[in-house]
Amino acid sequence: MNITIKEKAEKMLNNKLEAEQFVRVGVTEGGCAGLTYSAEIAKGMKGTESVVHTIGKIRIVSDADSMKFLDGLVIDYSDDLINGGLQFTNANTKTTCGCGQSFSLAGFPKIEGGSCSH
Repeated sequence: MNITIKEKAEKMLNNKLEAEQFVRVGVTEGGCAGLTYSAEIAKGMKGTESVVHTIGKIRIVSDADSMKFLDGLVIDYSDDLINGGLQFTNANTKTTCGCGQSFSLAGFPKIEGGSCSH
């Protein structure tokens, strides 16, 4: 799995994450382009989750359905007042919406009703 964490995001996460914490990244249906990334700092993986990327003490964790959409993901960080926080882009993106908050990927399954379908 090819996930890139840019320098600003890596620095912020290294400062923010405590020893047992990780970043949970998911993909859900939403936005005008069809899919959106979600992320949270968490402890304790759920039964369907596994570590998909590690760099230093930073662990990216995701569930099996979301993993299909994470290859090519780039995680950056912005401290802008508007739309600040972790920023997600993907080299495999087919389309994005005007605000940049949702996307669709060419050749990937669709998420319907909150779960992935082929």
